Amino acid sequence: MFQAARRAFFALALAAFATAGVAAPGVALAQVPYLSLKPTPATETKYAAIVVDANTGEVLYAKRADSPRYPASITKVMTMYLAFEALAEGRIRSTDLITVSSRAASQPPTKLGVAAGDTVTVDDALKALATRSANDMAVAVAEHIAGSEQRFAALMTLRGQELGMTNTRFVNASGLPDSRQVSSARDIAIMSRAVMRDFPQYYGYFSMKSFDFRGQTIRNHNRLMGQFAGMDGLKTGYINASGFNLAASAVRDGRRLIAVVLGGRSTSSRDDHVEDLLLTGFDVLKRRSLGENITVAQSMFEPTEGPIDRPSTAQGDGEQDGLRVVLTEGPALRGPLTIQRSMQPVANPAERAAPATPTKKTAAAPKKPKGQYVVQAGAFKSKSQAREQLALIKKRFGAAFRDSEPAVGDPSGGFYRVRFEGMTADAAKSACQTLKAKKQACMVIAP
Repeated sequence: MFQAARRAFFALALAAFATAGVAAPGVALAQVPYLSLKPTPATETKYAAIVVDANTGEVLYAKRADSPRYPASITKVMTMYLAFEALAEGRIRSTDLITVSSRAASQPPTKLGVAAGDTVTVDDALKALATRSANDMAVAVAEHIAGSEQRFAALMTLRGQELGMTNTRFVNASGLPDSRQVSSARDIAIMSRAVMRDFPQYYGYFSMKSFDFRGQTIRNHNRLMGQFAGMDGLKTGYINASGFNLAASAVRDGRRLIAVVLGGRSTSSRDDHVEDLLLTGFDVLKRRSLGENITVAQSMFEPTEGPIDRPSTAQGDGEQDGLRVVLTEGPALRGPLTIQRSMQPVANPAERAAPATPTKKTAAAPKKPKGQYVVQAGAFKSKSQAREQLALIKKRFGAAFRDSEPAVGDPSGGFYRVRFEGMTADAAKSACQTLKAKKQACMVIAP
C-alpha cells in the first residue's frame, strides 16, 4: 500500500516536471528526500564487488558491497530506467525528437557531439547512452523528461530508494564527477536487476554492441560483450575518483548472474575480474545442482584490495567520463563473508610415493607429513596465477605451513586450486586462521 502510494506520487511528480519544464519554480526540490551518507568514498579504498543470482536475488559473493562508491557512468542505468518507465507509460515515444540544449551540448566527453539546437530521437539518445555512454545525451534525456537535470536527478534518487537502493544519491544523470553522487555495489546490482525485471522489452538497449548514427558506427565500451559467452549487458563507468567500474549480466544454462566490480585499476583487470566472478558463479550454481555445498568465495582467490592484474598491455577503456577528481584514500570497510566447508574431493597425501631414502652424501629427506588435512588457499582459471599465489603464501606465511606439502592441483571444474596438503587438524586450522587474519581466502578440507 505504502509503496503503491509512493509510486503514484512519483508518477504525478514526474508528469508535473515534464509538463512544467524549467519554468516551474513552484516545485521545491527539498520535497524530494536526499540521503546523508557517511563515511564518504573519500575515506575508502575504491574496490568493491558483488555477484547476484538474478533469478532469485541471492547474493553469491560480496566484498565491501555496502561501502559508498562513486558509480561513474553506471549512473546511466538509472537514467535509462526512468526513460524506459516514461516509454512504457506513453509519456514519451522512441520517435520523439529531443532538442539538445546548450547545457547538454557543452558536457565533456565522452559524448555523441550533437550541436546545441539540433535534434535527436529518443531512440538514438538511448542507444548512445548504452553504447558510447554519451554525457550530452544523458542531460538531453533528463531535460526532455523532467525539464531540468536537477529535477531528473531528484527523481532518480527517489526511484532508487523505492527500489531498495538505500546507499545511493544521484545529483546528475551522467555520472560525471560530483562528490555528492554515491552508490554501492549492492545498490548497483539492485538497480541492474530492476531494469531487466521491470522493462525486459527495453533491455535490448544494453545488449547492443554498436549502432549507426549519421554515418558513423558507435561501438559499445563493454569489451566483454564480444568475449564472454552469454553476456548481454549492462554498463561500464570510469572517473578518476571511482576507478574502472562495470555492471555486467550473463546467462548460461537458463541461469542469469549479475556481477558488479567497482574500483578496477585498469580496464583489463576490471574485465578479467568480472569474467572470473561470472565463471566462478556459474560453476558454483552447477556444482550446487549436483548436490555440492559450495560458495563463490571458496572457489576463487578473494582479493584484499582489488582484482589481481593479469599480464596485459591494454590501457584505458575508452570511457574517460571527463574531469579528474583526486580524493585521498584511507581505510576500507569490510563486509561479512561466510565460508562453508567444501565437498570437493582431494587426493589422499598418504597415497603419494614415499621419498627416496637418503645416502650419506645427500641432504636429509623432508619430514613426512603428519596428517591428512588440506588447507586450500584459492582457485584460479590460470595455472600461472595459482603458482604465483602459492609462491606468495609460502613467502609470507611459510612458518604456518612448514609441515605441509604445497601443491597446485590438477584443474577440477576448470580451476587450479592452491593447496597445502598433509597437515594435522590443529595445524591446518591454525594456518587457515593466520591467512584469514590477513584477509586471505582459506578453508580447511578434512580427509
